[in-house]
Amino acid sequence: MDGTEDIAGQPGPAERSHRSSVSSVGARAPDVLVYLADDTVVPLAAENLPSLSAHELHRAIREVLQLPDVAMDIFALWLVSPLLDEPSLQFRRNVFFPKRRELQIHDEEVLRLLYEEAKGNVLAARYPCDMEDCEALGALVCRVQLGPFRPGQPTACTLREQLDSFLPAHLCRRGHRLFAALRGRGAKAGASEQGLLNAYRKVQEVAGGDCELEASLRTHYHAYLRKCHELPYYGCAFFHGEVDKPAQGFLHRGGRKPVTVAISLEGVHVIDNREKHVLLGLRFQELSWDHTSPEEEESVLWLEFDGDHEGTPVNKLLKVYSKQAELMSSLIEYCIELNQASEPDAPQDSGTGPSSAPGSSPPPSQRPQLQRQGSVVCSRIQHLSTIDYVEEGEQIKRVKPKRTTSFFSRQLSAGHGSYTVVRPAESLEQS
Repeated sequence: MDGTEDIAGQPGPAERSHRSSVSSVGARAPDVLVYLADDTVVPLAAENLPSLSAHELHRAIREVLQLPDVAMDIFALWLVSPLLDEPSLQFRRNVFFPKRRELQIHDEEVLRLLYEEAKGNVLAARYPCDMEDCEALGALVCRVQLGPFRPGQPTACTLREQLDSFLPAHLCRRGHRLFAALRGRGAKAGASEQGLLNAYRKVQEVAGGDCELEASLRTHYHAYLRKCHELPYYGCAFFHGEVDKPAQGFLHRGGRKPVTVAISLEGVHVIDNREKHVLLGLRFQELSWDHTSPEEEESVLWLEFDGDHEGTPVNKLLKVYSKQAELMSSLIEYCIELNQASEPDAPQDSGTGPSSAPGSSPPPSQRPQLQRQGSVVCSRIQHLSTIDYVEEGEQIKRVKPKRTTSFFSRQLSAGHGSYTVVRPAESLEQS
């Protein structure tokens, strides 16, 4: 989109400039383009761009969007680039903003921006979700975009035409395109659209039919965010990396798989980019970490955690290759420092405050255990190649890796593996 064009659905240009000489664009070409979570652009003009501070730019964006002062804590400016080249400036959720405070927000535009960002992460599978959770979230998107559910409209076949607007793309894929084309409009609806339609039918409306549309949308924005709060990686920062694959086959070939490392105030999650599920999820009290940046080798983030090897307690080391290893290490350290600094105030936040209202997310130590054992948010340590070791006196004894496959290709599949966590009361298989 050209920077001089008006932005559909956004407030008009501000009537006056800031003291920092930053203003919304009028007739002149923009000096700064700031992207929002819904891919719209806020063009800004600056008199002295090299001396412009991030605080002044943040204030200019809030004024153009007419956001309340609390938005200063909720949102941050991000420089984002997949290839660390020509980064775009984005106005996104602040990773250090506590989830419990989101449910206290009532400004519709702030809620809409948070909703759009969360929706984008769900649809792009950056937030892996189980099918039934995707359907529940997709139903709320249907409600926001299509209005209240009305029997007979839309139908499952109608939803199929725009299914990727409501569900992640990998859940919308069909078989061969020719076969899909032969199905035609009159074909029986698939499980995805039928499940979405059933969930859409169950979306509850605000009590009292005369409520304003804005109040109704706020309710559904809140419902979407509250559902996302159940995901352990909600509100995290994403980093690119690779991990070693377990050795397979007769020649014990391994290789690497691309992963996303998600870091939030609660912990670290390593997500399989291809399979769209969690490989490892650790809260900060469950890990030790470090990073190395050799001059002639790749930068590595090391994650150490407790595990077992054939019933024997061992320490496990996961090696994450990434150019962003130092950034990840620094963010982990800062998140831990923030948590430690806020611990004395934690008891004051509990009780009768808004954070303990029905439907709000429980604190990490009180998370309910997942009922779905095959959930995408459960760790799959058996899919990782880790270095296992035990301490014997002052020496470290490395445990030989167990062969993960038979010499013969035809065999009875043992299904998904399992693992024993070190702390039974604080299982890794928690949301």
